[in-house]
Amino acid sequence: MKFPRTMRTHCPRCKTHTEFNVSLYKAGKRKAAKQGERHQKVRKRGYGGQKFPLQHNQAKVTKKQSLMLKCGECGYTHQRNGIRLKKVEFE
Repeated sequence: MKFPRTMRTHCPRCKTHTEFNVSLYKAGKRKAAKQGERHQKVRKRGYGGQKFPLQHNQAKVTKKQSLMLKCGECGYTHQRNGIRLKKVEFE
């Protein structure tokens, strides 16, 4: 699906309609030192195997893609709800 590189929509911080730069949301790098990662490492340690079932067959064909909107005036960033898409293009 094609999206414009900039779109004009409402900014909650400016409280007016402004130009927004549109980009795709990308998850950050996972850090091994974070509390959740340490917790999972402890749970999986030793005998007894996996504590939760691993998903083997993928049910969904596509992933939900979220758009990141950055205000051109104040730099405020917010997300649009994710929609299922195979391919995203910006023009």
